[in-house]
Amino acid sequence: MAKVTKLDALNTILGSLSASSGDIEACAVVSTDGLMMASNFPAGLDEERMGAMTAALLAMGERTSNELSRGDLEQVYVRGRNGMVIMMGAGHDGVLTALCSKNAKLGLIFLDMHRAAEEIGKVI
Repeated sequence: MAKVTKLDALNTILGSLSASSGDIEACAVVSTDGLMMASNFPAGLDEERMGAMTAALLAMGERTSNELSRGDLEQVYVRGRNGMVIMMGAGHDGVLTALCSKNAKLGLIFLDMHRAAEEIGKVI
């Protein structure tokens, strides 16, 4: 029986997350220092840039949450005219990032992402 690698396990989780909602256009697992661990981004999206932006937004979100006494950071949410970017912690050193359509049903996406983040935390 073939051994399942961490990358295979992460890709399976990301595939399941994407399949759970048509509103999730792409998703990835990024290390807290900005290195791409796994993704299902479409061709043409710069993974290095996305990893760096994820790390920068995460750091700013953590600082903001701490400085304003809001407690530990749970998620970062950015809404643009054409859609949203949602990031949440996944394990000690990972971040689950999802690109979502502009009319996404956020309650369901947050629930699905939370479940996926827990699975990712067990893998990494």
